[in-house]
Amino acid sequence: MSDPAEITRRARSNLAFAFLCVPRERRADLNTFYAFCRVVDDIADDTTRPAGEKQAALQAWKDALGRTDNPAGSLESKVVAMRERNSIDPELMLEILRGCESDLAPQRFATWDDLQDYSYRVASAVGLALLSLLGASEEARDYAINLGHSLQLANILRDVGEDLSNGVRIYLPLADLQRFQYTERDLIGRVHDGRFLALMNFEAERAERLFQKTRSLLPPADHKALRAAEVMREIYHALLRRMRADQFRVFDRRYRISTFRKFSILLRQFLR
Repeated sequence: MSDPAEITRRARSNLAFAFLCVPRERRADLNTFYAFCRVVDDIADDTTRPAGEKQAALQAWKDALGRTDNPAGSLESKVVAMRERNSIDPELMLEILRGCESDLAPQRFATWDDLQDYSYRVASAVGLALLSLLGASEEARDYAINLGHSLQLANILRDVGEDLSNGVRIYLPLADLQRFQYTERDLIGRVHDGRFLALMNFEAERAERLFQKTRSLLPPADHKALRAAEVMREIYHALLRRMRADQFRVFDRRYRISTFRKFSILLRQFLR
């Protein structure tokens, strides 16, 4: 499929929802950028394809981003045109692809610093690319980077169970597991006990600090331009609070924020 708007519509993601508060004239390029992110992420997450085939598909995207003669009407040609139109640093989109590539094989992160290197590629680089698409200034770079880390950490906490089912992926830093005497074997065995809750609350506190720091980094002059980013921050912050209140039952449920709550957050951004 090469229609960015249709890819975005079908995804029904929180980011796509946040685009509702963006001026219509910016949505076409936002849809194209989102479609790129969605397609390459889906390649990495596809459990039906061999790793070698997925690597080749991601390499094909790397090659396409370096060309100006992609087939007319293809998603690749639309993505390159969108990037050039908005003067997005090509390195940011390559970072996103590198993040997807790192998910092709089981990986572990020894420390929080190691995990931040990953979350920069898969989340902060997305935020930095969105700055020009949303019409924000370079003063918002630190905001975008920190927002990426906070959203990704909340996402990791929500998806602990799903990631185990998809290639036994473990994103929680191993040093943190060790801190609470909770092992990889415990996690793979989906042991939900006091140690697990202590670990998850420790990570949630870290995410809480990141959300608070992100909010403090929003340049006042960019508030209107970054309404969509703030909607994302509030949605994932609410998701974090809901998981904590429910004792992180991430092995047997997927946490979501209701559509009504999302629209409440959206409306609140317009009223500020």
